[in-house]
Amino acid sequence: MIIESILGVVVGLIMGLTGAGGGILAVPALVLVLGTDITVAAPVTLVAVGLAAILGAVDGLRRGWVRYKAAALMSIMGAITAPLGAMIARHLPAAWLMLMFACIMIFVSFRSFQKALPRGTTAVSESSGKRCIVSPETGRFVWSRSVVVIIGAIGATSGLFTGMLGVGGGFVIVPALQKFSNVGIHSVIATSLMVIALISGATVGNALLSTQFEWPSNMTAFVVFAVVGMLAGRAASPHLSARLLQTGFATVCALVAMIVLIKVGVSI
Repeated sequence: MIIESILGVVVGLIMGLTGAGGGILAVPALVLVLGTDITVAAPVTLVAVGLAAILGAVDGLRRGWVRYKAAALMSIMGAITAPLGAMIARHLPAAWLMLMFACIMIFVSFRSFQKALPRGTTAVSESSGKRCIVSPETGRFVWSRSVVVIIGAIGATSGLFTGMLGVGGGFVIVPALQKFSNVGIHSVIATSLMVIALISGATVGNALLSTQFEWPSNMTAFVVFAVVGMLAGRAASPHLSARLLQTGFATVCALVAMIVLIKVGVSI
């Protein structure tokens, strides 16, 4: 129970601090540290990530940070594609799924290190090159056909990975919103948590209805402490620099990816 509790706190902390990464680290952690089968680790992770994300999303709503229309669109598209991801996962060997995890973590680590690097001194407009613009007058997206397509595609991609790998999808949503929109980081994280909560709930519901899943008794502590970690992460995030958070998260992702690759190589 101690190990499960520690893993839960770490997952919750990472989600609370970054708005992403909880699920992508939780699944390989449960598989590698506890020896849990990936078909069991995925739904357990979604329950923990979903509950923790609900708390973060409620906090974001209270502060006015959630872009709720964008969150709703991404959640609808994600709920549509998540069952497809789950169907794909059922037809892939566990080693292939773990290899996919490792590749995604390497990519996420690389992108996080890039964002942590010091930027040049040349002044660039926050909205330069962005396709999804938030109006400075209303604080809301200026909606157009291209904005709908981009936001919808982000949600669909997030849902696909949620169903396939049992992750919350924040590792897709956060960098994508940062790339395509001028939304502030607090709104990005809060909106991501809202989408994670909604998509995770839909995916878990689909899994419970379509399979004979039995809840492992030792996973309750993991879920409870993931929620505790989320609360701690949301409280600590205003006091930590974005560069420190990005670098730490990138380092953890890189280390876990290496461990997963070694584990997969040995099993093959």
